[in-house]
Amino acid sequence: MTCREAQQMVMPYINHQLSDEELEAFLLHIEECPDCREELEIYFTVDYGIRQLDDDTGAYDIPGALKKSLEQAREHVHCMRVLAVFRYIFGTLSALSLTVTLLLQLRIWWQTGIF
Repeated sequence: MTCREAQQMVMPYINHQLSDEELEAFLLHIEECPDCREELEIYFTVDYGIRQLDDDTGAYDIPGALKKSLEQAREHVHCMRVLAVFRYIFGTLSALSLTVTLLLQLRIWWQTGIF
């Protein structure tokens, strides 16, 4: 991912509008690129500050909020990877069980003389 692409994804990231693939690529780029990380921090600070003023909660731990947001995004990406692995395993096991069932049925038909 280029810096330009990452910078275009900053606001969609803040608004939780990135797909899982985009989110994963964005997080990898943000971890490696200090310029894009700084861009994210600036936009996040402004957005978070405005939301806190609107909500009037008085909690202004912006660096902590950004860190928590990034951790939650990483957790989400990790969960999606785990689910993809389980989907692959389940699909493979389903196909394998269907094949075994078909082979056993063919064997039964062969032994009874139907096939």
